[in-house]
Amino acid sequence: MDIKIDESNQNKTLLEETFYVLTKKNCIFRVRLTRSGLCLIKESGKNIKEQVIPIRDIIGCRCLRSKKQTKGCTCQSMPRSSSLEVVEESSGELDDSDLSAYLYIYAYIFQTSKGANKKRERTIITLRFRSFDKYEDNNKEAQRWRTVIKKLIKGENVTSISISDFTMSNKHKETRRLLVLCNPKSGPGKGKQIFQHKVAPILQEAEIPYDLHVTKHANFAREFVRGSNLYQWSGIVLVGGDGIIYEVINGIFERWDWSEIIRSIPIGVVPGGSGNGLARSIAHHCSEPWLPSPTLPSALAAVRNNQTTMDLVRVETTSQIMFSFLSVGWGLLSDIDIESERFRMLGGQRFTIWSVARLIGLRSYGGKLWYLPADVPETEPKETLGSACGSNLDLPSEVHLETQTGRQRVDSWYSANSRRSAYFSATGSSYQSTTDSGVGEPTSSAEKPIMYGPAPQIPCLPAPLPTSWKCISGRFVMVHASYQSHLGEDCLFAPEARLNDGKIWLLIVHAGASRSQLLHFLLGLSTGAHASSHSEGPIELIPVSAFRIEPDITETGYMTVDGEHVEYGPIQAEIFPQLGRIMIP
Repeated sequence: MDIKIDESNQNKTLLEETFYVLTKKNCIFRVRLTRSGLCLIKESGKNIKEQVIPIRDIIGCRCLRSKKQTKGCTCQSMPRSSSLEVVEESSGELDDSDLSAYLYIYAYIFQTSKGANKKRERTIITLRFRSFDKYEDNNKEAQRWRTVIKKLIKGENVTSISISDFTMSNKHKETRRLLVLCNPKSGPGKGKQIFQHKVAPILQEAEIPYDLHVTKHANFAREFVRGSNLYQWSGIVLVGGDGIIYEVINGIFERWDWSEIIRSIPIGVVPGGSGNGLARSIAHHCSEPWLPSPTLPSALAAVRNNQTTMDLVRVETTSQIMFSFLSVGWGLLSDIDIESERFRMLGGQRFTIWSVARLIGLRSYGGKLWYLPADVPETEPKETLGSACGSNLDLPSEVHLETQTGRQRVDSWYSANSRRSAYFSATGSSYQSTTDSGVGEPTSSAEKPIMYGPAPQIPCLPAPLPTSWKCISGRFVMVHASYQSHLGEDCLFAPEARLNDGKIWLLIVHAGASRSQLLHFLLGLSTGAHASSHSEGPIELIPVSAFRIEPDITETGYMTVDGEHVEYGPIQAEIFPQLGRIMIP
């Protein structure tokens, strides 16, 4: 038996079934699956409501069976239906008296609430198949739905699905496997909790296996990436702040096969640090809601297998070469970043506190700045996400529907209404103790690795620059270059920046700026207002493709690359458009 499907019609019904809510009389749900999504049509008396959950909002589905009930206290007032738990078919704790097959569908529905606030609501759709007298027949029906949904999630062409496909689908394993590197001390020190409570459950819902490694010292992630066989993983998910991203990117460029790795293995970023600039920029780029759950866009990016290119910047100092994904700084913002390290336990609030201190004790630095202006074409229209069509059912966090049987069963409606009961161990996932492997062990300074990567397109640091470069000489409060829209969660540094626009956004604050101007500038960073009002005068924001800073070495100060402290002295950078790959939701 085959199900023939017309691919030319996105709204053509692929599968359809009628379900009931036994706790509500005369309430029928007609559920249809199309290439565009899962359509729920609620019929209650003469009222008909409809909602479509787009396939892009569904991350996974699982077929399960009810768990054998344990004998508890007979005086409990809670009905038996509320205590149902579900388990894998292979479990030895099956409730053989329940012949139903349960299909759990996990969705994170994009919604726009009052005030134009956007958010994603987690919803579990439970379809209970119990039309047949044998579990095998009910399971076969549930597997039909699961197989088609899985194929649609992956973007596969669904043309003809046979019964053998359905029966084999329960043995199907995800071909992707993720490497997760977690920094437990990043920011306020909650990296492990963030992964365990915010990311792992979503990976499990999508049945994506992973290998988790927790870092145990500085540069652990860099050394791990440099020395491991990365081809066994389809992507790298980083849990922490911008520091662990810096380590991994530079670890990749310390491999002789950097070109293949950087092109074929995307990086996912889960915010767990103080700044979280790249994670915030990715959400901004994709118009994904950041609040109330900043980790959700990152977790969805990891399971959806969507990716895009990202610009990387080659940075050269007098003693080293590195690759940067976020920013290069000199002056005020770098001072705030480095000197506020003592308040790391406060998270992002440390930057606000130290901004006030540095504004009171304002400094300026002498030197020269060269830059190569970028060609600035028309700004690309930003991608926007549409809301679910027909969203008028006001779905709760869990929706439980079931087919009808030949006879009425008073005790046949069970609900798995705890979030815990919906989570299951991701098949094949593993936690790797940092002490179980020699990979990532500290290396001595004598073993400094070679830095590979694309060849520079500009003169080396000591060489003179072409006349096409512009030069500014004088004193500066700060010079800060960013290639992302955000430097931190609340710092919209370059509103027009995109992940792969091929531009470095160079912010110059001359020493002539007053404290009042600087205060307005710092306040404007949260909304990006500073960028629209400063194209000349003491504060400028200029798109460039390369720059060089030569500070007066008789003075002391801080220079940073992606928030990492580097030596104070001459530094230059050039952008390599679309060199890296990043996971996006």
